[in-house]
Formats: sequence, structure tokens, C-alpha cells
Amino acid sequence: MTSLGQNLKINGDRLWESLMEMAKVGPGIAGGNNRQTLTDEDAEGRALFQKWCEDAGCTMGLDQMGNMFARREGTDPDALPVYVGSHLDTQPTGGKYDGVLGVLAGLELIRSLNDMNVKTKHPIVATNFTNEEGTRYAPAMLSSGVFAGIHTQDWAYNVEDAEGKKFGDELKRIGWRGEEEVGARKMHAFFELHIEQGPILEAEGKDIGVVTHGQGLSWTQVTITGRDAHTGSTPMPMRRNAGLAMARVLEAVDEIAWSHAPSAVGAAGHIDVYPNSRNVIPGKVVFTVDFRSPELEVIEDMELRLREEGKDIVEAMDMQIEFEKVGGFDPVKFDETCVTAVRSAADRLGYSHLDIISGAGHDACWINRVAPTAMIMCPCVDGLSHNEAEEISKDWAEAGGNVLFHAVLETAEIVS
Repeated sequence: MTSLGQNLKINGDRLWESLMEMAKVGPGIAGGNNRQTLTDEDAEGRALFQKWCEDAGCTMGLDQMGNMFARREGTDPDALPVYVGSHLDTQPTGGKYDGVLGVLAGLELIRSLNDMNVKTKHPIVATNFTNEEGTRYAPAMLSSGVFAGIHTQDWAYNVEDAEGKKFGDELKRIGWRGEEEVGARKMHAFFELHIEQGPILEAEGKDIGVVTHGQGLSWTQVTITGRDAHTGSTPMPMRRNAGLAMARVLEAVDEIAWSHAPSAVGAAGHIDVYPNSRNVIPGKVVFTVDFRSPELEVIEDMELRLREEGKDIVEAMDMQIEFEKVGGFDPVKFDETCVTAVRSAADRLGYSHLDIISGAGHDACWINRVAPTAMIMCPCVDGLSHNEAEEISKDWAEAGGNVLFHAVLETAEIVS
């Protein structure tokens, strides 16, 4: 095996040009992108990615969930491939880099290997997973979840969007349903490069985040039932204000998360108030509490305390409360060998780096269940993501791409 030297680097200019070219597909209204999964814009982005991969000498595989696999052959036909990638779909008001950076950096490392005429023992496969965002079809990471056996394909095909259109039907409509069995591929390892989607790396002045864990997540839907009443004519002592009860429960949610600082977080992101009229005291509220932590026991403690403290708060106000767990996944610990390859690559290339826990879900979190996996993160301006104003620098993208390049080459083994 040839040693990895600092001179082995990707073409950062070409990576940036590819990001800007892909951003022209499904443009948003404020400088970002609206390339939601299984739309015509998604199909257009896929076609561009396929063309670029085939121009780079790759063969394209496509499975029954629409996951794309661009393969560069290795010298050993029996060696399992090293996979690398992320997703091309975006939020309705998404940025140009979330997911896309990981996919196109995978393509760029293949292009750079071609430029240098470098061969690897293991094949390398650049991957685009379908519907990572989950914005049109819930849940997020849907297709990597089917790949890893978390969801069944039949169930995924029957998931509907807000207009009642089924995932399977739309996948077929846009022409990106393959014949390959989902999850049949075996991986030597999987690496995903992603923007941080948080403020830590930029605040700490670090080039690279070495992702050691992914936070676990728990979603609990809470329903509080009080009594609708006139806001002007109902005396304060006679009110059963579900909105007020929710406010007190949410204060408890904040205190519960703070009690597990610094790594745990908690808030309510989805809130419905009924009847939602200016002059009616809310008689019912439905909201979802989102707790996250890299430690399963912490998540379980937060869930238990929400139920106990929420019940005490609401019943003391003469109202009823119900809890339903509507989603979640356990914390992820990424493969130590792959994580070490990422950290060693950053050291070798002279990039400052920080061990970090991913606060968001990613395809790598599911793939970690079926193959050794690691993630690399680069900073994003002000930690802003899922927003058209999402921004990174060309230097950050290139640094992340170079670390990915070296980690993949160490794992795929350069052949002299």
C-alpha cells in the first residue's frame, strides 16, 4: 500500500463549481434550493449527478427506493466497496450544501483519483440516498432506513405526502425506481461528509468536526384538554386554559433538558392550539416535545420526567393530559476505526479539528447499523441550515473534501 502524503488532495475549485452548478437545479426564491424529494426538480438533479458520474467512468446502480450508487472499480474484484455520500434532496426553503456537499465530494474524490491515476484495492461508490430530509415524505432518512432494515419497503411505498400522493407512485412517476433489491449491497465502510448545521465549529475556529456520536431522538406528542371559554367574560379563577398549561409544561421541558447539560436538548417545535381564535381561551393544545441526547439513559430519564411532571402540572390545573411517543431513534456511536481514519486524515493534512456529536439525524446514522461508518463535518456560517441563507466557504468545503478523500483512501487502500 502506498503511503498517504499531504500532496494527495481533491480539486477544490471543481468541487465548488459542481456545488454551484447543482444549485441551479430547483432554485429557491432567496438564493437557496427547493429540490424536494421525488419532484421533477429531484429527477433533474439526479440526472445531472448520473451524467457527471458516468463522465468520470463510473457505473450507476439504482435500487427500488431510488438510492443511487456510482461505482469506481478497485483492483480486487472480491473486495467490498467503500461507500461515500449523502443526499441531494432539500427542504422547501433549503440551502445549497445540506446533503449535497457529501454527495458531490464523493464524486470529486473519484474525479481526483482519475486525475492522479491512483488505483485502490477496494471499489469506491459515491451514493445519493432518497428522501433524507423527510419534508415531503415522513420520516426523515426514509430510504437509508429501508436499506438498513429499519422500515419495510412496502410501508415506505405507501407513505403519503400532504396531497395524498404515495412515495412509491411518485418514485415511479419521476423515473427513478430501480430493480435492485434494497439493502442487498454489502459495504466495507461508509463515510458521510456534511455541514455541521450548528454553530460549534465556527465558534471554536475549527476546520473539521470529527463526528464520534449521533444524538438519539425522542418525539412525544402531548395533548392537553381544558375548556373553551370567552376571553373577556370568564373570570380568572374559573378558567381552564390549555394554553397556559402548555406554557408551564414547556417550562418544565426546558428545565429537564438543562438538568442534563451540556449535551442534552429539548423543546417543542410543533404546536397546535384550538380553536385558535383571538377571543377564545384555548380549550385544547397538541404539541410535540423533541428531546435529544447522545446517551440513551438520559433520553429515557427525560421522557419519564416529562410524563410525571407534565401530569402533575396539568392535573393541578384541573385539566387532562395525554402522551404518545410518535418517533425517535437510539443514540449512535460511530465505528472507532473509521472515526480514527477521519481524525488521522485531519492531522495529516494539518487541519484543526474537534470531536463533535451530531445534533441532527443523517443517513450515516442508519447505515451505521449495517456497516462500519463515520461522519465528517465542516463549519457553516452562524450554524444556520434548513434555510436558504445557509452558507459555507469554499475553503471549508475543500478541507472537508480533503479529509474525506484521505479517510476513504486509507480505508480503500491505495495500490502502488
